[in-house]
Amino acid sequence: MPYGYYQFVRFAALVGFAILAYQAHEEGREREMIIYGVLALLFQPFFKIALGREIWNLVDVLVGIGLILSTFIKPKAGKT
Repeated sequence: MPYGYYQFVRFAALVGFAILAYQAHEEGREREMIIYGVLALLFQPFFKIALGREIWNLVDVLVGIGLILSTFIKPKAGKT
């Protein structure tokens, strides 16, 4: 795929994870908010984080599995 495709995917991931972090914060799920915030920073397209192809592949798979699981598992709201 062209490089621009990967830049777009990274930008879309940044926006998506930022929205998920905001929603988690509004619902009082602080742990999820931190996880989504870290993922937004990890996938942001402005400053590259060089992890190597194998590690990025592992990160992509783990994040994908986590996102799929998070659609089926609804955590309890955090303490306020």
